[in-house]
Amino acid sequence: MRRRITAVAVGAAAAFALTACSAGSSDGESADGGGHLRLGAVVDVTTWDPAEGSWGNEALYFQAVYDTLLRMNSDGEIEPGLAETWEYDESRTTLTLELRDGVTFSDGEELTAQVAADSVLAYRDGAAPEAANLADVEAAEAVDEDTLAIHLAQPNPGLEAYLTANAGVVGSPAATDPATTPVGSGPYELDLEASIPGSRYELTAREDYWDEDTQVYDSITINFYADATATQNALRDNQVDYSNLNSVSQLPDAEAAGYTAHHAPVNWKGFILSDREGTVNEALGDVRVRQAFNYALDREALLEAIESGYGEPTTQIFGVDTEAYSEELEERYPYDPEKAKELLAEAGYPDGVEVVQPQTSFTPASDYELVADMLAESNIDMVADQVGSSFIGDLLGGKWGAFQFGLNQEPLAWQTYQLAVAPGAAWNVQHVVDPTVEELTERMRHGGDDADAAAQEMNEYLVEQAWFAPIYRVDGVIVTGEGTTATQKVGQAVPNLWDIVPE
Repeated sequence: MRRRITAVAVGAAAAFALTACSAGSSDGESADGGGHLRLGAVVDVTTWDPAEGSWGNEALYFQAVYDTLLRMNSDGEIEPGLAETWEYDESRTTLTLELRDGVTFSDGEELTAQVAADSVLAYRDGAAPEAANLADVEAAEAVDEDTLAIHLAQPNPGLEAYLTANAGVVGSPAATDPATTPVGSGPYELDLEASIPGSRYELTAREDYWDEDTQVYDSITINFYADATATQNALRDNQVDYSNLNSVSQLPDAEAAGYTAHHAPVNWKGFILSDREGTVNEALGDVRVRQAFNYALDREALLEAIESGYGEPTTQIFGVDTEAYSEELEERYPYDPEKAKELLAEAGYPDGVEVVQPQTSFTPASDYELVADMLAESNIDMVADQVGSSFIGDLLGGKWGAFQFGLNQEPLAWQTYQLAVAPGAAWNVQHVVDPTVEELTERMRHGGDDADAAAQEMNEYLVEQAWFAPIYRVDGVIVTGEGTTATQKVGQAVPNLWDIVPE
């Protein structure tokens, strides 16, 4: 059972900016269609190129102009997209998808199985942050004009889910500059002349779109707000009809402006203790030091101070709805500075350890100091390293042995493994290979009851080995204006575009 703490007092600004995507029907049109959707975002689109694109916080940009091979509804269920039907072979190493007839891109090009196959391989071989999700893909081929076959080197339980997101985005084969000029088969087309890249994006509904039920509006404006103040001003002035928030500290002002708040779990926040072999920081190579880190965190106090209580303390990275989750594990690391000091002493650090931590503008200084002061009580000295423009590259390159971050609560345990645990995972930044994890991975890979048991065992192992120091699962808070409603999506900071509709 989830517990939502509904405290109103705000102790400190939130440590992380979730995607603020805002939208609605400004003229109150019905959900049958028509009207203008004003959508705000605190994250700009990084690139429009399907082979390079991100998802998560940028999903609404892509869902406006592109389609995906499959779709995932708000409850995490896989549904048809560009593919009407799909099935695995007996070995679960070939996924065959039957594509829709008559789908065209905004430039008039037709969707074919060969176009889709080329798109899958381009994503696998591209520089997208999660390209490793398709690492098991050996080949993608057009069996005929409308039949796509994706061949895997080994079963991958997350493939269908990945094809509902950026790995499944298909663009026109004739697009000459997809990074700045998207050419998709989606419900809307970007009007470049009316748009200001990096600030405002104007989109118009395409005629004869194949799925009229999801093409709710005649036009959409996406306004990018570069900081929390800009988002707050937009809400106060009712410039948007839907938005999620940079911080729950914005909630009182949003509600005062007439918005209705909706809460749902989005991700976990805490520390990724990435240097499990002591390459960058020798101390972190000792499991007792990593366990001490976990004992040093007063999770309930941090949740209250940073998120105003909107969320739930946790010690595990797997979401409550996954097959890996264990309620018992939530009690594994109670706040105990003395126990933390004992573990440090046993590991050979009686005077404590020093952990260099990147400090960014994403985390308010007050939050950083709050966590640093708490860790200091357990003889863990968190030293700030002010980062520059190369922050993300340095982070993913393993520059720091531990860092504060937040990752999605994915709907499947396998997705969490691929995101943060697998040797090639983006957020296993030191690319640690662990024999126990590898054995459990093979059991998870082949499905069935044993796969669920293996997922639970992997969760237990990661918590015991303290690969991470989660603090809490945080509620994503979205607000809707009068005449607009939205359904949040499991495991994603923003809803599906088609789930933002007139009320």
